[in-house]
Amino acid sequence: MKKMLPRPLFILCIAGILCSCNTLQDKKVIKLAHGLDMSHPVHKAMEFMAQDLETRSSGTMAIQIYPNQQLGTERQALELLQIGSLDMTKVSAAVMENFSPNMKVFGLPFLFRNRAHTFNVLDGAIGKELLDGGQKYWLKGLGYYDSGSRSFYTKERPVESPEDLKGLKIRVMESITAMNMVNSLGGSPTPISWGELYTSLQQGVVDGAENNPPSFYLSRHYEVCKFYSLDEHTSVPDVLIMGTHFWNDLNEEQQKWVQESVNLSIEYQRELWAKAEQDALDAVKKAGVTVINPDKSKFQKKVVDMYEGYKDESEIYNLIKRIQDVK
Repeated sequence: MKKMLPRPLFILCIAGILCSCNTLQDKKVIKLAHGLDMSHPVHKAMEFMAQDLETRSSGTMAIQIYPNQQLGTERQALELLQIGSLDMTKVSAAVMENFSPNMKVFGLPFLFRNRAHTFNVLDGAIGKELLDGGQKYWLKGLGYYDSGSRSFYTKERPVESPEDLKGLKIRVMESITAMNMVNSLGGSPTPISWGELYTSLQQGVVDGAENNPPSFYLSRHYEVCKFYSLDEHTSVPDVLIMGTHFWNDLNEEQQKWVQESVNLSIEYQRELWAKAEQDALDAVKKAGVTVINPDKSKFQKKVVDMYEGYKDESEIYNLIKRIQDVK
């Protein structure tokens, strides 16, 4: 596994690289970093957003995109936003929960009934409430990209039931909720950054991971993991975040332009995502991956206690109930 700079030193180094002024020849430039491949639907949606914002602002605003973890992990990008050295990022809600605790509700397994229910929650009052909750941590939520449903993929054996996870080290995001879920299902959760995961799978640091079909395919993890079990345990959205340092420096018209461009990019990304999911599944099957459709009820039974574990956290418990009540 490649060695990383200590987090405080890394943040200082990147902050120094990004310390140049955001205004270039009378153009307000938004520095946006994310950890995904440039062929990913999220990156394509960001390019669409950048084009729309430049047009919408008559060339007075632009977005400069840094993909592929060029500026660090998702957590490091959020830290850069907090100190005002980066302007915008895309992170999983699972990582965001470390900064805005109520976001952890999205990491609960089998929280959503289907995709329509997911969007009704994200695009409604609950979704906005959770986006706004990050502002006290200097993080302004702008909207949610679709990241589908996460499922397990493994190297040595298929996962057809929770029992098959016993003894397996499963990579998870830096999320307490994700770790609790894998523990509940019988696996051994191992937090590893996305950029280090391919090598970790190759070297046997972990036996598998969990993610959506496009990420499984575009990361080329299918070259190492030949079993993909579509248990679809979680539907954790991606969140577009802007640092409040930058957001508060925009005037009302500029804020309106940014939000409108974000909203259009969300619609576009969700269209791209639907096609990308099917294309990814077709591609990994062609590459020799065995795709399994297990009995999801076996997995659901194992994680019921996770919900009851939040009874003492009234805010989260009420959020769960409100989400379940959304039609």
